[in-house]
Amino acid sequence: MSTNRVVPLTAENVITRAAPTDEQPHRISITPLLKALSTPPPYTHVPARSIALAWARTFENHLSHTQLAALLTLLCSTGLDKHPDVIAECAEAMRDAAAPVDYKQISQVLGKRKRERGAYRGGLCDIVGTGGDAHSTFNISTTSSIIASALLAIAKHGNRAQTSMAGSADVLKAVTPRPPILENLMAEHLPKAYENSNYTFLFAPNFHSGMRYAATVRRELGLRTIFNLMGPLANPVHNLIEVRVLGVAYQELGPVFAQALQKKGITKAMVVCGAEDLDEISCAGRTNCWWLQEILNPKYQKSGSEDNDTSDDDTEPKYTSKLESFSLEPADFGLSTHPLSEVGGGKGPRENAKVLLSILKNEMDRDHPILHFVLMNVAALLVVSGITESDSSEYGEVIQDRGPAGGRWKEGLRLARYCLESGKALQEFEKFIDLTHSIQV
Repeated sequence: MSTNRVVPLTAENVITRAAPTDEQPHRISITPLLKALSTPPPYTHVPARSIALAWARTFENHLSHTQLAALLTLLCSTGLDKHPDVIAECAEAMRDAAAPVDYKQISQVLGKRKRERGAYRGGLCDIVGTGGDAHSTFNISTTSSIIASALLAIAKHGNRAQTSMAGSADVLKAVTPRPPILENLMAEHLPKAYENSNYTFLFAPNFHSGMRYAATVRRELGLRTIFNLMGPLANPVHNLIEVRVLGVAYQELGPVFAQALQKKGITKAMVVCGAEDLDEISCAGRTNCWWLQEILNPKYQKSGSEDNDTSDDDTEPKYTSKLESFSLEPADFGLSTHPLSEVGGGKGPRENAKVLLSILKNEMDRDHPILHFVLMNVAALLVVSGITESDSSEYGEVIQDRGPAGGRWKEGLRLARYCLESGKALQEFEKFIDLTHSIQV
């Protein structure tokens, strides 16, 4: 019987100094962590915070390629990269390393706009997927984010293609005749952006410059690592996001991501996974959903301003969440089903950009499979936002019908159609394009 004793890792002993090199003058070593991860399961002696502390050094170029590769491989082989605590802590570490954002100024801009309606308080919203589902469908979340901007303030976080032929940034850059200049919009421009439009696209390289230090290792490893899960959780304006719809490519990730969000105090979010292992709400049949529904925190004690969301000592938030698991189908939105073979992406960004513009210009047939696919995902974001909870509307007669988990999915669909047919979604997108061209670099 082995007499080796594993020393529990802490913030103090997870990282040690290593010999500097010309390329990495401030190099550190995470050998204690790697040794701990190499011991037999259940790995209960490896705290998530210790993993995140080591992983965060990637963004400062303090890890050697060998140690980063070992860390990513061990997280994958132990399954810890799919543990809610690890995902939550690593996502926070990645956001902490992002370009700093002036939250106060953006908050003031959003507050002046008074976009509240129903249970939506006017905060930022994002709809995003992990990618990697291998279905090569059209760019649903990107298109959905633009459409929803007719009613919601959107902070769409995205990048170039990682696992598909046309990533969100690729498609937007292929828009004709005047695409947005995504590289121009930096953190310091966000307050101005929201003064002019409901829509922004946060191009990941502009906000997560430290990711470049991991590029070689990720490419040479050829594995799906924890990096492939971080995109949806690494939005650089995370602290101002009120609403999230997050698609995952595998069923097992659904409850994991929901728990990771809940652990960080997120109160308005829905994680979705189509039954085909699709990181969107599926137009082909059933979609499994994990919905964090916002509720008042019974422990919250009000004091001071009406706008104060926490108690005196800032320990108890005004809102908390309850997690509900259920499934959705196209019929819940009042739509028919369509096989995924009818909603595939084109051969590349240019074709997908043409489809995107056809949708935004309201030129696509009302019953086109791709349009139905997009509208369901827009509708879900609107429902999760709470905007569908208003019993009156200047946009037509409210559909009161409630479906699975009590959501007004058909009302969400009605509002999604309004966003397109009113021309407001296209207007918001054009204002965003104008903004990116106006920024002096």
